Amino acid sequence: MLSISLDTREVSAALARLSGRDTNIAISWALNDTAKDVLDHFGSRMEVIFDRPTKFTKDALTISGASPQKLEAVVKERPSVGSRHFLKVQERGGPRPQTGLERLMKYRLAYEGSILSVLPAAGALLNSHGNWAVGERNRLLSSIQAQSDRMMNSTKVSKVKSKHAKQFFVPRPGSKLSPGVWKRTSRKAKLQKILHFSDSIPTYKPRFGFYDGAEEVFRDRLPGHLARTLEKMWLKRQG
Repeated sequence: MLSISLDTREVSAALARLSGRDTNIAISWALNDTAKDVLDHFGSRMEVIFDRPTKFTKDALTISGASPQKLEAVVKERPSVGSRHFLKVQERGGPRPQTGLERLMKYRLAYEGSILSVLPAAGALLNSHGNWAVGERNRLLSSIQAQSDRMMNSTKVSKVKSKHAKQFFVPRPGSKLSPGVWKRTSRKAKLQKILHFSDSIPTYKPRFGFYDGAEEVFRDRLPGHLARTLEKMWLKRQG
């Protein structure tokens, strides 16, 4: 969270002919415009640091605006951002919490090994952001009987009817195939690995840098915004 505020005593002497409320309104406008600049800075920084960030990532931050009664604008996380949001890990570093997919497989999948993390393999279908495609994920979970909604899991009958559907499976104990989920389209087709299973948790170094450049944007943009909003209020009162 980055808080932006201004001590009104710094400008009150030069604005004696404006009412105190007029001054505060102009200052609140300037603070909100500066907060928008800081938010845009974060968005640009995400595009540089992360590979094709999703809308969910780019929309993680929002503004709590200033008002004449409260001369403080705050750039902060949206209320919908939970403790597991990956930006938190990218900011502070350390181990990544388990995802919903990893917890689902850990507790529902018939697998003798330990599943602490799940990562897309070379055969996984990716979307435009480089993430595992939702459609293939749902088909895989259904095929290996790991959907959270049991009614969505495939049955033997449905598998027989769908001769051309991709078949996903987890290798049996002792198999020469590495731990994870594999797929085949027919008995003669080459196997492709879709998911890697790992018994370790991914750990990250601090990467995002929430405050990097934000304070510079604040110091650079606020004076110009303040001059403009005070002039706007002055002209408005001159009628």
